Amino acid sequence: MRVLVAEDEEVLAELVATGLRRAGFAVDTVYSGDAALAYLGLHDYDVVVLDRDLPRVHGDEVARRLVADASRTRILMLTASASMEDRVEGLDLGADDYLGKPFEFPELVSRVRALRRRSARPVPPVLERHGLRLDTVRRTAHRDGQELDLSPKEFAVLQILLEADGATVSAEELLERAWDANADPFTGAVRVAMSKLRGKLGEPALIRTVQGVGYAL
Repeated sequence: MRVLVAEDEEVLAELVATGLRRAGFAVDTVYSGDAALAYLGLHDYDVVVLDRDLPRVHGDEVARRLVADASRTRILMLTASASMEDRVEGLDLGADDYLGKPFEFPELVSRVRALRRRSARPVPPVLERHGLRLDTVRRTAHRDGQELDLSPKEFAVLQILLEADGATVSAEELLERAWDANADPFTGAVRVAMSKLRGKLGEPALIRTVQGVGYAL
């Protein structure tokens, strides 16, 4: 759900981030190794897309620290060198996957999705509850056989609620997992997204508000 892109080529970093957001991820971008460590210390990321040749703190050192801290964040390492020796070295450092530049963007998205599944508790690719059917691979949603036209944010929120399997999810957790670091916790973003999602799901209502706690499906 939440990805950090650590890449010193700012144009490339923003292109990757934009593409991942369109695929339904919440994405933050940084351009140096020290900034990557700072963000990783503040937020719970599922995956970090990590360039090896980062300034100030090398990408290899970022990977070493994540491994030393037993972080649950999965590492997809990027590098301009795609030789076998470099791949082996990157994986030995603790990377979970390795992708050479240049790369095809659909492959990057697919690898991030695969790593995200490994970072979380196992869940099926198709989630179903109360007539809802969410295909997290094809990014489609249906209620009682009728397709739902959901935005990427609405899809992410609904996926989190379905994965909770009836348990209550707090607004803070939704904000942490479905929005990026630029989201203002005081804007009511979760409430607005939830209102739009409820409208698209239709009647009878499926999402209930648990006062003072959060939301449940």
